[in-house]
Amino acid sequence: MIIREYQSADCKELTELFYNTVHTVNAKDYTKEQLEVWATGQADLKMWNQSLQRHFSIVAVDDDIIVGFGDIDKTGYLDRLFVHSRYQRKGIATAICNRLESAVQGSIVTHASITARPFFEKRGYKVIKEQQVERQGIFLTNFVMIHFC
Repeated sequence: MIIREYQSADCKELTELFYNTVHTVNAKDYTKEQLEVWATGQADLKMWNQSLQRHFSIVAVDDDIIVGFGDIDKTGYLDRLFVHSRYQRKGIATAICNRLESAVQGSIVTHASITARPFFEKRGYKVIKEQQVERQGIFLTNFVMIHFC
């Protein structure tokens, strides 16, 4: 597996990985209705590409397949961290997170899903608060978490 910086040509594959991961990995913690508003399958590729280009964004590649990705902004906000459903529990999220965390100075904040919370807790992140995020009238629980470096 290699980890490299994001390229615009990766965008469509990342949105598909995001959709599929949410609808499989996160399905144990969220309802079908919640999953459908979180990952609609109608990603705005231009918006995703712009966001990923503004942040420090990386992808994990194994045998020419993107198996995970993540991004962090200059303020230390870790925005996205997703690993392909067939590549879970292989150290990919850890490798991506290590690289993202080393790219910024100071504390790091993320909004972790119910599914991701244990992963971040094992890394030393602390829950600041639980929150309800509204999407199309549907509420999803996540956790504002911080890691002091």
